[in-house]
Amino acid sequence: MRRVSLALILALVLAVVLGRVSVSHALEVSGSRVSQGEVAAELAAIQASPVLQCYLTAASPASYGVGAGSGTMAASGAAAWLNMRVQGLAIERYVATTLHHTPSGNLASAQTSLEQELTQAAQANHLSCPGSASQALAAMPSAMRSFELQSQASSLYLISKLNSTIPLTTASLQAYYASHRSSYDTLCISVALVNPSQVNAFHASQAAGLSVAQLAKKYSLDPSGAKGGAYGCYSPTSTSYGSVRADVANLALDTFPTTPGQVNLGGSIYALYVAVTQRSTTPFATAEPAVLNDVRTYNASAASTVRDGILYRAAVTVDPAFGRWGLASTGPVVGSAALPSVGDVTSATTLSTAGSLSYR
Repeated sequence: MRRVSLALILALVLAVVLGRVSVSHALEVSGSRVSQGEVAAELAAIQASPVLQCYLTAASPASYGVGAGSGTMAASGAAAWLNMRVQGLAIERYVATTLHHTPSGNLASAQTSLEQELTQAAQANHLSCPGSASQALAAMPSAMRSFELQSQASSLYLISKLNSTIPLTTASLQAYYASHRSSYDTLCISVALVNPSQVNAFHASQAAGLSVAQLAKKYSLDPSGAKGGAYGCYSPTSTSYGSVRADVANLALDTFPTTPGQVNLGGSIYALYVAVTQRSTTPFATAEPAVLNDVRTYNASAASTVRDGILYRAAVTVDPAFGRWGLASTGPVVGSAALPSVGDVTSATTLSTAGSLSYR
């Protein structure tokens, strides 16, 4: 009986100890822990810095604003940040334990890479952040910034070891450019902004053989219509180049597509036609930033498959106050915590003012 009692006492003590440990950290990934205080400091830094919020929104779209109660972050923002934290820790642990590599020394290259990624994410999402990516990193607490740089360095090392990725060397970028030269043509475009009521007439005139310039002059509501729709030329150095290139992919010269895009202007929807009127080869020296961005995107796509495999195998626990670790359609992810709505907490009362308690 005494042995049973002793075992029971030890079990209770262990449960208490484990309980204390479990509430002392916000997340654990394959043995690496991040304390509640550290995560709270990170979330506070994100809320206090508009420039940091902006770049994180670009990197992982979510609401990083105030949550249901003052001093809290929106559940989606907290979950998005925890998700980035989990991914960084999982990759860092994998690189350390499987590839036996720990980034050390000068992390300047990792910082440059991270700043470039954040800048490109902001541009891709058409966000005008109130400062640079380097200012966003500077707004982080030192521990947060150190983790981000270590995580980025680990990610770069992992990518460098994948057979499916392209080295970020000048020779490799030039080879990629040579095999995708037409993807970096300087593009001159014309547009036609057409009232929906005129779309059928536009298509009829198009079928009758009217040129791009004639169609724009006849139907376009855009000011460029007066000059045949000529809108401008875009080289790979333009911040709008990516979206322009996507809009005119595989289009023949001087031809409006038969299926237009849509634009919402003043609450009304208009048909938008875009045509390429001229393509000219862009030298590698001019196209290099766009080539670098495309190669990084290609590498990131290859790395994401490996990352997902790492996350599936990682042992992850998340404090329910910050989020929920689970399997979504996109793979393992930190989902938003089940928190009260704003309406539930705006008129919060204390127990002493909620009414007298009676026990019978």
